[in-house]
Amino acid sequence: MAPRSSNITDQENLLAILDKVAETGVPLEIKRKGKRFIVSPVEKKMAKIDRLEPHPEFIVGNPDDLVKMDWSSEWKPEL
Repeated sequence: MAPRSSNITDQENLLAILDKVAETGVPLEIKRKGKRFIVSPVEKKMAKIDRLEPHPEFIVGNPDDLVKMDWSSEWKPEL
């Protein structure tokens, strides 16, 4: 996700931007005197497994049947 961008003009504006990043957890790119900075929360890093989205529509039938399937006859190690 690309950070959003904002220009910093005063200290109050900067504090409001810091508060917004702290609330949402979304990084924000700011510009000050021709320089670009990325403001990002440090402790809000999520594990990859936590970012996965469920896709229940991809399993047709009962998911428990997949656990009991025997694929050993289909396995061909010499491919």
